[in-house]
Amino acid sequence: MPPRKINLVEAADAKIAKVFDPHIAGDVNDSQAKVAKFGATFDWHAHDNEDEAFLVLRGRIAIDFRDGPVELGEGDFIVVPRGIEHRPRSLTEQPVVLMFEPATTLNTGNAKSDLTVADLKRL
Repeated sequence: MPPRKINLVEAADAKIAKVFDPHIAGDVNDSQAKVAKFGATFDWHAHDNEDEAFLVLRGRIAIDFRDGPVELGEGDFIVVPRGIEHRPRSLTEQPVVLMFEPATTLNTGNAKSDLTVADLKRL
């Protein structure tokens, strides 16, 4: 059977009902590609042991760092190195973002809150 093809933006619109609820798009060795819609403001957090990559598929986002924000539009990509405190937020209505990180990465990193998602759904 050939691998399954997914249109990530269409799948996000069909299956992701709330913001900051990452869904697994696929497994790549010990890592995962995760898709989420972003909302107004996420928690400040860091990932002590993992780098985290973001690719904006639709809309615009900002990732706040303690020394200033970085704005990203469709097609823009950034890697946040492990240990760097950051806070993602949307700049447009429910942007869709692909994240690539180790499968064990918790979305809120070292900060636990109501936004923490420990049991991810799949697209």
